[in-house]
Amino acid sequence: MIRKSKYGNTKTQVGDIKFDSKKEAKRYNDLMVMAHAGQITELQRQVKFTLMEAQYRVVDGKKKCVERECTYIADFVYTDYKGDKIVEDAKGMKTDIYRLKKKMMLHFHNIQIKEV
Repeated sequence: MIRKSKYGNTKTQVGDIKFDSKKEAKRYNDLMVMAHAGQITELQRQVKFTLMEAQYRVVDGKKKCVERECTYIADFVYTDYKGDKIVEDAKGMKTDIYRLKKKMMLHFHNIQIKEV
């Protein structure tokens, strides 16, 4: 059964790979064509970037996590023909959390997310 999310995207499977949306699946196919043509290299999916480390405190002599790490997971990361590392998101709905994480990626990692 295919379910739609609250943002209207439809989970999609292409071969053995599951995608969060049809848009993401189509973009992956486009990137694979570019990779086979030699236009891009080192294509990766679902790459995790840490924006803030987990915060721990000692409570009653035990180390306890008081705040989990904050991460951004990029849909795709690859190297373009110029040798630049590209971080890409097949974005449909730009949530407030996404906008904040986009700013944090630029601030902490000096990476501008490319939205497609």
